[in-house]
Amino acid sequence: MSATPRPIALLLMAMGGPDSLENVEPYLLDVRGGRPTSPELVEEIRARYRATGGKSPVLETTRMVARALEQRLNAAGDARFRCYVGLRHWHPFIKDAYAAMLQDSPDHIVGLCMAPQYSSLSIGAYVKKVEAARAELSDGTPISFVGSWHRHPLLIAAIVEQIRCTLERFPEAVRAQVPVLFTAHSLPERVVAMKDPYPEEVRGTVEAVSAQLGVQPTRFAYQSQGRSGEKWLGPTVEETVEALAKEGYRQVLLAPIGFLCDHVETLYDIDIELTQLARANGMQLERILMLNASARLIDVLTSVVEAHESSLVH
Repeated sequence: MSATPRPIALLLMAMGGPDSLENVEPYLLDVRGGRPTSPELVEEIRARYRATGGKSPVLETTRMVARALEQRLNAAGDARFRCYVGLRHWHPFIKDAYAAMLQDSPDHIVGLCMAPQYSSLSIGAYVKKVEAARAELSDGTPISFVGSWHRHPLLIAAIVEQIRCTLERFPEAVRAQVPVLFTAHSLPERVVAMKDPYPEEVRGTVEAVSAQLGVQPTRFAYQSQGRSGEKWLGPTVEETVEALAKEGYRQVLLAPIGFLCDHVETLYDIDIELTQLARANGMQLERILMLNASARLIDVLTSVVEAHESSLVH
C-alpha cells in the first residue's frame, strides 16, 4: 500500500485590514512599520471603515477564495492541494500561516498574491514576509511564487464581462459613449526610476481589456494615493473625473482593474467619495463588481496555479 503523497501547500496572500473599529490603529501601526499615526488620521480612517461595514472584508473574502480554489484544484479526487491564507498587515499574519502550513509537512509551497500586477513594493513585500518566516522557522521546504498574471485571458475576459454588465446601468442611448475609467492603486513615483514593472503591467491589463471592448472610450488613472509626503503616480482618479466632466461627459464607468476583491479602496474611495465628486459635477458614476470569490475568479486562479505547477514539472 503506497503512502499518502505529501500535499502541495498553496499560500494565498492579501494585504488585509482591521477586523474591528478598535483595531484600526494597531493595523495602521503595522502598515506604517511601527511609526505612530496621528489621532486625526486614525479617526479619519476609522470613519471610513465605520461607513463601509465596520471592518475589512478582505480576510473573509480571501478565505472563501481559498476554500473554493482548494475544492476546484482537488476536483480530480486526489486531495493534493491545501490552501492557506496569510495577510501582510493583520491577522492571520503570513508568518503564522506559514507555521500552520508546516504542520501538514508539504511537499512544496506555492505563494500566490491576490493581485495580478507585479511591483517590488507590493508583491515583493509579500515575498520578503515569506522569506522572513522561513528564516525564523529554519524551514527549507521547496518554495516558488506565481509570477505576474496581469494579461491572463480568463482574467481579461472576466473584467470585460463585468464592464459590459455595468454598462447596462446607463441609458441605452448613451452606452456606446460612456467612458470606461480604469484605475489601479497608486505607488510612490520612485518606482519609475527603479524601473519597477508595475506601471507597465497595469497598462498591459488596460490594453488587453480595451482591445476587447472595441470602440468604447477609455481613460486610466491611479487612485488611493498615500500620504507619505513623496510624489505618487498620477493622474489621480479625482482630477480625471473632473476632466471628463469638463469635456461634457455625464456618465462614467469605473473599472478598478488593479483590485480583485472589495476593500476600503473600492467601498469608500470609489463608492462614497468619488461617487459624491461625480455627482457634484453632474455625472452618473457606476462601478464594476469586484470578482471577490466568484466562480470567474476561481477559474482564473485555477488556471494560474495549474500553469505554475506545470512549469515546475517541466
